[in-house]
Amino acid sequence: MTEKIAFCGLNCSSCNAFIAFKTNDEKLREITAKKWSEDFGHNNPPLRPDDINCTGCLSRKEPLFMHCNVCEVRRCGLKKKIKNCRDCENYKCDMLRKLQKIIK
Repeated sequence: MTEKIAFCGLNCSSCNAFIAFKTNDEKLREITAKKWSEDFGHNNPPLRPDDINCTGCLSRKEPLFMHCNVCEVRRCGLKKKIKNCRDCENYKCDMLRKLQKIIK
């Protein structure tokens, strides 16, 4: 599988939502929904296996994982028509710094 790097620098190719979608792996969806619900506080309601699907941050096609779909960094990158945040004149903006603190 070719690497897909998100605007923020995350590797979509190693993301379970991306992998589960590309390989149609229902077991990976179940495991990931449970783990992400616990790890990220998605308890009311918890994530379902059907939520664990994504075509990758740079894609304009559905499905996108719920956080990717509303990500401010992704929206900004699409609007500026850049491939990666490091290509932006405002690299490392506050928005990117905030996201990177959350995803570490």
